[in-house]
Amino acid sequence: MKYSVLGPTGVRVSRVCVGTATFGVAPSSQDADGVVGAALDLGINFFDTADVYGSTPTFDRPGAPPAAEREPAEEILGRALAGRRDEVVLATKSGERRFDPDAGLSRRYVIRQVEQSLRRLRTDRIDLYYAHFPDPTTPLEQTLAVYDDLIRQGKLRSVALSNHPAWQLVEALWIADDRRLVSAPVCAQVPYSLLNRSAEDELAAACVRFGLSIVPYAPLHGGLLADLAVLDRPFAGDKRYGGPGFSDGEIAVARELDRLAREWGLEMPQVSLAWLLSRPAVASVIVGAETVDELRANASAADVELTTEQRDAVSALTAALPR
Repeated sequence: MKYSVLGPTGVRVSRVCVGTATFGVAPSSQDADGVVGAALDLGINFFDTADVYGSTPTFDRPGAPPAAEREPAEEILGRALAGRRDEVVLATKSGERRFDPDAGLSRRYVIRQVEQSLRRLRTDRIDLYYAHFPDPTTPLEQTLAVYDDLIRQGKLRSVALSNHPAWQLVEALWIADDRRLVSAPVCAQVPYSLLNRSAEDELAAACVRFGLSIVPYAPLHGGLLADLAVLDRPFAGDKRYGGPGFSDGEIAVARELDRLAREWGLEMPQVSLAWLLSRPAVASVIVGAETVDELRANASAADVELTTEQRDAVSALTAALPR
C-alpha cells in the first residue's frame, strides 16, 4: 500500500480509503469485521463514515433488515476497530438534512452529532470531520467557529468540507484566515470518477492552489468502472441509494475501459482507480467494497502506475462528455 500526505496536516493516509456507507447492509454487520480486518492487513489506514450511514432508509434493499433495525455504520466500524484505533485515520461527518429536519451545520447540531459519533465510534477524538453538505440556513462562520472550539477541546483533529463547491471551500479558507481559526479545511470530499469529472472544473485547481487534498467518493461509479458483471446485479450504481441505474453512454465507456484494461494486462478497477489517483490534488479514493474480495481488488490499484500514454487514453474516453 502506498500513502499520501493529507493536505497540510502532515498525516499520511493510505491511497485507498474504506468507505462504510453500506455497512450493515452489504457487508452485513457481522461481515464488516472481516472487511475492516482485511483492510488493516492490506495496509489501509484510512476509514470514512458518517452519522447517517448504514441505518437510514437510503440504504434499504431486499434481504437486509429495515433501517430501524440496523446499527449505524459508525457503531459497526467502531466495534471492528476495537484495539486498533490508534493505527488508523478516522473520518466521519454530519450535516445531511434528508432524514432530520433539525440537521445542518449549526453549533447546536454539530456539537450533538460529534458527541454521538465519538460514542458510536468508541473513541475520544475524530481525526477528520467533514461538513457533509452545505447548509444554507447556517453561516459558514458559525460552523467553522464550532469546529474551532471542538479542535481546541481535542475532540477533532482536522476538519474538511464534503459536497461543497469550490467557491465555498475558498470562502472557508478566507474565513479561517481572517478569524485566525485553527479549523481551516484540509481537504474536500466530492464524487469524482472517470464518469463524473465535474471536480476538474474548479475544485481541483483551488485545491492545488491552496495545498488541499481531494478525497473522491464513488470513484468506481457504483461499480460500473470495476466490473461489467455489475450490470447483472439488481442493486448497483445509484440504485444502491434509491437512484437511477446506468445510462447507455456510461455503459459504453465502461466497456471500452474494460477493453483497454485487458489489453494492458490489468484489472478494470486497477485502471479506474490508478487513473483517478494520478489526477491533481487527489490523495486517496474512498471505495465502498461490499466484500473482502472487492476490497483486495480495489486496494491493488494503489500499486499501479499508469504510463502517460495509458493515462491519456483513459482520459480521452470521457474528455468530450458534458460535466
